[in-house]
Amino acid sequence: MGRAIRRAVYAGSWYPGSGRECEAQIGAFMSGAEPLPAEVERRGGIVPHAGWFYSGQIACRAIAQLAGGPQPDVLAVFGMHLHSSDPPHLMTAGAWETPLGHLPVDEELAAEIAGLFPFRIETTQRFTPDNTIELQLPFIRHFMPKVAILAMGVPPAPAAAEIGRAVVEAAAHLGRRIKVLGSTDLTHYGSNYGMQAHGSGPQALDWVRKENDRRMIDAILALDPQRVLDEARAHGNACCSGAVAAALSAARAMGAAKAETLSYATSYDRTPAESFVGYVGVVF
Repeated sequence: MGRAIRRAVYAGSWYPGSGRECEAQIGAFMSGAEPLPAEVERRGGIVPHAGWFYSGQIACRAIAQLAGGPQPDVLAVFGMHLHSSDPPHLMTAGAWETPLGHLPVDEELAAEIAGLFPFRIETTQRFTPDNTIELQLPFIRHFMPKVAILAMGVPPAPAAAEIGRAVVEAAAHLGRRIKVLGSTDLTHYGSNYGMQAHGSGPQALDWVRKENDRRMIDAILALDPQRVLDEARAHGNACCSGAVAAALSAARAMGAAKAETLSYATSYDRTPAESFVGYVGVVF
């Protein structure tokens, strides 16, 4: 009997709905991409999660870099838009649908993690629709076709760092090779998002690019989970800081010593508007 499948929610709207279209778009995203040196070992990364039109190329290229070197047995994906008081979310069984094929949950690893924190357990039939994780899945399926995943929502709370470390420890206990991915967008600026402290037009865009998003990117590059949480709370420059903190903590537990920005952009670059969002791709 096959695994139960969690159906894709955003295929055909936020990203292409067929495998052929996804493959074509991935090919376009990767055209001209610069590879990292072969000797660099990738432990994890940070990717954005807007529709592929806006941030797909950034996410695609970061996940392609993460796939370099030895393939992991499992990729832990941290995401979801949660409040600090929310419980973490975890799907412990089944598989995730993508237009390129299914991605199975590492059920043994999920079972080991599920008992350590007060997770809200999701199923293939009962779950919160979530773009932060789903939009990465076709890229993961394309570049790491044999990988299993452990996907979870992590709130922006001190426990985020504990969750990241626990995932790495549990994977080591089970003998799994693991890499990690955190999903977040950066500053959401403009009337659509209730942030207009720096007016509008070029001065607002300049402030987001050079100051507000820069502070968050610097915290990520410092591999500092608590600084990421503090930055987001104080300056609203990451919508999923818990996911980032968990990914950073996990990467550090795996021995990551350096982070590198692959690319940065805003939605304004694609569609100039009074309201816009920042995006970054980072690899550890």
